[in-house]
Amino acid sequence: MEKALWYLFVASRGGANRVRIVRELRARPRNANELAEELDVDYNTITHHLEMLEDHDVVEPSDHDYGKLYFLTDRFERHTDAFEEITSEVDAE
Repeated sequence: MEKALWYLFVASRGGANRVRIVRELRARPRNANELAEELDVDYNTITHHLEMLEDHDVVEPSDHDYGKLYFLTDRFERHTDAFEEITSEVDAE
């Protein structure tokens, strides 16, 4: 999981936005539209990042198609210390 976190948040383009998404989801589950509005990022960009995060088992969607909420996975939650360490140098503000 740690290798995936390095890739998602540091080594690839868009890492700062993915950090921001994860931090928003730590506060509470949100749908893609809420994330786009809160982070002032295009909806299509948010959905792209959510797909990447889902592919790497960081987030999981609810079962609903319309307005589906995204949650952090239990697997990711077990690695939040690594996430904070890895992203400490990423300027996601």
